[in-house]
Amino acid sequence: MKNFRIIFAFLLFVLCAPRVHGAGDRVSTRFTPDDSDAPSFELATETAYMLGIINNPNSYEIGAQFVTARWRFGPVYREGFFRGYNQFYFSGVAEPIFRGPENFYYGISIGLRYNFLLPGSRFTPYVSGGVGLGWIDSHANVNGAQGQDFTFNVVSAAGISYRMDDHWKASFGLVFQHLSNGGQTEPNPSLNLLGPQIGLTYSY
Repeated sequence: MKNFRIIFAFLLFVLCAPRVHGAGDRVSTRFTPDDSDAPSFELATETAYMLGIINNPNSYEIGAQFVTARWRFGPVYREGFFRGYNQFYFSGVAEPIFRGPENFYYGISIGLRYNFLLPGSRFTPYVSGGVGLGWIDSHANVNGAQGQDFTFNVVSAAGISYRMDDHWKASFGLVFQHLSNGGQTEPNPSLNLLGPQIGLTYSY
């Protein structure tokens, strides 16, 4: 767990540290609204540190690594409060469990993400939500542990991304994850997790 916290802190430093440019480099501080604000495809890696919340007797602490592909669909809205664009995404996730009866969880998730375009800004707020399935090394004999290996998942997130250049973005947000086997075993304690998330995205 200590090593994961060190890695998380290092990634946060790398993503948030100011970028150094040569004397001949020109850095734009504003962007002209056009389709380059809404990339056709993105590939992202995101790291989260989540704690168990709501109705579980075990004090879960879980690390999560998401690798996500996103595709833009539909129009790019240019007017009003909801100025922005939609994305469909597919994620693979691996989660070592640092504290709790189980040791690991891994799975997949599909969902939608909405990005709010701010005129002339490098910052893009977003919200997302999806569903999926996965596997956990369950311990049905432990109070509050998961009843079987196969589980469903619900994942939602909100945050903001920062456009560093034409292709790279850094992001910071909050992610919520719900794990449950859908009542296939009894009892079905489920697991609710919440925590910060940082990420790095390549887009084009």
